[in-house]
Amino acid sequence: MTKRVVIIEGEDASPEAVRPTVDLVDRLQVEIEWVRPPVGETALARGLAAFPDEARAAIDESDATLFGATSGKSVPALLYLRWGRDTYANVRPSRFFPGCQSPLREPEGLDLVIVRENIEDLYIAAEGDVADLAPLGLTSRFSGKPVVEFQPGKYAIKVITEKGTERVARHAFELAQRRKKQGHPGRLTCTSKYNVLSQTDGLFRDVTERVAADYPDVAFDTLIVDDFAHKLVKHSKAFDVIVIPNLYGDILSDAAAGLVGGLGVAPSGCYGADYAYFESVHGTAPDIAGKNIINPTATILSAAMMLDYLGFSEAAGTLERAVAETYAEGSVKTPDQGGTASTIEFCAAVASRL
Repeated sequence: MTKRVVIIEGEDASPEAVRPTVDLVDRLQVEIEWVRPPVGETALARGLAAFPDEARAAIDESDATLFGATSGKSVPALLYLRWGRDTYANVRPSRFFPGCQSPLREPEGLDLVIVRENIEDLYIAAEGDVADLAPLGLTSRFSGKPVVEFQPGKYAIKVITEKGTERVARHAFELAQRRKKQGHPGRLTCTSKYNVLSQTDGLFRDVTERVAADYPDVAFDTLIVDDFAHKLVKHSKAFDVIVIPNLYGDILSDAAAGLVGGLGVAPSGCYGADYAYFESVHGTAPDIAGKNIINPTATILSAAMMLDYLGFSEAAGTLERAVAETYAEGSVKTPDQGGTASTIEFCAAVASRL
């Protein structure tokens, strides 16, 4: 069956990566109908809102969205894709392709996936003045002082729920099971700051431990998040799948990307119960907009994740292998990877290997 996919190109240099990526997917001759609703600058130029109703409807009527990156104008669409469609599992692979520029002496074989809870934690964005907390009578568990004494200042609320943790944990365990069938270790690591934040991060660990009992074929362990950060650098190849709360996952997945060559090669997919969207981890790169040198690898690999989600697994593998072969051959690389190739030249090299 033909799948409907919404394209939202984003801002600055992002469209320069999205457009040739769509051309690469078209070369695979998969049954995809691309839908390009007005969003951001395109919508505003037509006298519409930045995220008009027709764009929302296009997303709701589609099977997935391929998103570029946003610096502002397309943010309302991204917020809807994430919170409106409840895409709670942000899956961020970090795989080293020989030929990429890694800071590690021996990066070969590094292939891990961070599964970040995508909806809760501090990203509920409930903040305010510390003085507003006075009616609650809260005290610091460590100093014993009333919280209102920590002012003038601001607070932010951290929320971890059993439901939110269980569903992202199950997504991570099922991913570990699939990877095990592909030859990976089949191991899941849960990490949070449960030794200090015993009620919130402790709940994240406890719920994940309970879920682990339903997946006896997946090896399971837990790490305090600062210990995980250390081992991510020192022993990165020891990890397979990591499940992690929102804020820590946002930060440490970027660190993991740095180990394999940077944000230019870091894809992601955000999955919900009945929808998913796919976007590169990097930002819009306004400093190189219009120069045709943005590395499209992250967008291409995000598109490969999308193809797999839509049921086009063979095409997804073909696209990922073409990227790997391009890096392994080594003559066509964008400036961030030490080369001189343009975005279009890199995509042409990938296309020649499809």
